[in-house]
Amino acid sequence: MAKGKTRYVCTECGAVASKWQGQCGDCGAWNTLTESVEPSAAAQQRRGSWAGNAPSEITPLTRVAQEDTQRTKTGISELDRVLGGGLVEGSVVLVGGDPGIGKSTLLLQALAALSGRVEGLYVSGEESLAQIAGRAARLGLPLEGLQALAETCVERVLALAAKAKPRLIIADSIQTLWSEQLQAAPGSVSQVRDSAARLVRFAKETGTSVFLVGHVTKEGGIAGPRVLEHMVDAVLYFEGESGSRFRVLRAFKNRFGAVNELGVFAMGERGLREVPNPSAIFLSGASQNAGSAIMVTREGTRPLLVEVQALVDQSPLSNPRRVTLGLEQNRLSMLLAVLHRHGGVGVFDQDVFVNVVGGIRVQETAADLPVLLAVVSSLRDRPLADKTIAFGEVGLSGEVRPVPNGEERLREAASHGFKRAIVPKANAPKSNPKGMEVLAVDRLDQALEIASD
Repeated sequence: MAKGKTRYVCTECGAVASKWQGQCGDCGAWNTLTESVEPSAAAQQRRGSWAGNAPSEITPLTRVAQEDTQRTKTGISELDRVLGGGLVEGSVVLVGGDPGIGKSTLLLQALAALSGRVEGLYVSGEESLAQIAGRAARLGLPLEGLQALAETCVERVLALAAKAKPRLIIADSIQTLWSEQLQAAPGSVSQVRDSAARLVRFAKETGTSVFLVGHVTKEGGIAGPRVLEHMVDAVLYFEGESGSRFRVLRAFKNRFGAVNELGVFAMGERGLREVPNPSAIFLSGASQNAGSAIMVTREGTRPLLVEVQALVDQSPLSNPRRVTLGLEQNRLSMLLAVLHRHGGVGVFDQDVFVNVVGGIRVQETAADLPVLLAVVSSLRDRPLADKTIAFGEVGLSGEVRPVPNGEERLREAASHGFKRAIVPKANAPKSNPKGMEVLAVDRLDQALEIASD
């Protein structure tokens, strides 16, 4: 196989150099040159013949036939939900998460669930075939129909895949793959980018669905170049607290489905188990003590009931602490300022700790109102009324602003037996859900007054 010419590209300005040097000659940045391979003319011609593409031409969109996206169910409904309904032919999905959180377990279970319907190949650069078979046996998965390959050279992986013609490839992990056309070590920026590019090209040309498992850095991002997330069709992150058995699979990018869609799993002895009704799980240990509030958040297309706990205590420090788990810390500081200015409740000499129970990370503004209700409840040592939920965005002028899908949130709360809801006035339904009293407010001070009744 003729190798392409090696070159070095600056990640800052895109300048190309024939050899590596510490400083880019064009922009002056240091340590930004990364190795890449310029495909040879023969390789480019061969790639065009593999794809079978006609010469490119400009085409009006009115002449393009619109086709429905064909999806294949994986047999794991929570994974299908995050993917947007199932596997899409020729799609490339990147799955990231902390070590040991269950990425390989989930994909191996999905491969077993698809066995008999879709021919799959599990490519491992980290485990031997004996280890993969042993893990499948521990999980109680049938070994019949499961094919595995222990290989790290991407050229050999693609050559074997071209002969076997699987419809699904799982590469675990992308950081272990390397190309023989590059001199860099496996896991380097250039190796990760080139290996991923070859797998993406293979997927698009052959219609094979590909899962890429990605390691994460200590900051929580997927290791390797940022362009890796732009190359793939979907980016899924596995999240979960170290002491919790629950795992959350969240879509941060999806060309075939909703972004921020959520799938919930529970880790057990037989692998990951789906949690079809996560609200009931997250509320199973909910307390009615002071400092606790139940909110209805929305993740993707699913409303979730979760508990927010707040602890307010006298601070011995000159700068009281503001600590959050599952929420943005800067937003808590802003909400506490609004609470003082427009709610008449000051916590400037108090430490404030806020936690979203269950390891869920809430990213929407509907958590503003329940967070402040929980903070005031803890400060006054007075619990909220039983079976009460709240949601709403709090503005800087003290107004309570509406959030999307208010009626759907209320129906979800009513289905779990909640009798009272404090919501923005613009989210008040024309007719209340059966058995629920909806209290609509348009100012923060009104919500505090109602909550104290």
